[in-house]
Amino acid sequence: MARESRGIQSIEVGGELLRALARSGEPMMLRDLAREAGMSPAKAHPYLASFSRIGLIEQDEATGRYEIGALALELGLISLRRLSAVGIATPKIAVLASAIDHAVSLAVWGTHGPTVVRLEEPSHPVHIVMRVGSVMALLETATGRAFAAFLPPKTVSAALDSGLDHLGVGYNPKRTPKSPKVAEMLAEVRSHGLARAIGDPLPGVNAFAAPVFDHAGYVALVITAMGPEGSFDARWDSPIAGALRACASDLSKRLGYGTVIAAR
Repeated sequence: MARESRGIQSIEVGGELLRALARSGEPMMLRDLAREAGMSPAKAHPYLASFSRIGLIEQDEATGRYEIGALALELGLISLRRLSAVGIATPKIAVLASAIDHAVSLAVWGTHGPTVVRLEEPSHPVHIVMRVGSVMALLETATGRAFAAFLPPKTVSAALDSGLDHLGVGYNPKRTPKSPKVAEMLAEVRSHGLARAIGDPLPGVNAFAAPVFDHAGYVALVITAMGPEGSFDARWDSPIAGALRACASDLSKRLGYGTVIAAR
């Protein structure tokens, strides 16, 4: 039997107030919130004061009622965006992998950069150094380049400055989004709607990567197709490139991106 990790009891107790507020779905008075959480108002108040300071809840000055705060809303939106995008995309990449008979991965922008969260392998065995949880180099891989081309330049620069280009050399003045070589590479990605890697960084392996956008125009995830150079057609107009573009476009529309573009 797995040993349960030791937690902080006071946080767990205070969490009952957040659960009660979430169940209610509307602002609550202190006495009602405390009752629903199974504690006295005097015990609940210090927790609510701390939660208010960090933005998990907020109190209406006019009514005195407590409701979900800005930080809680932000965390919820991030979770919804990530999980819904991955959930919608997962069956799509299974179909795509079957159609092109090459490996297909999903990556999101994680704490350490482009992070693989799903991987569909082809019917034939292929040796690719990628697993769920792998963090891809920002400028050295097709997956990373697809993020770098469409994320805000400040985000890309900050990632490079923090050494998040794991397979590369990290930050230096010649490897910023504004440096001529990098700018030209990312402009090519934008013009084709795809990032491409031919035998680099993995010799003998080609890859295409396409961004998927959410309703706000943010890169929700990147789909990458990869396979041996002998069978993976890396031309920009190849059937593999077309299938990947179509899959990414369909997913972007499912996430509301097409509606936003049409409204502009």
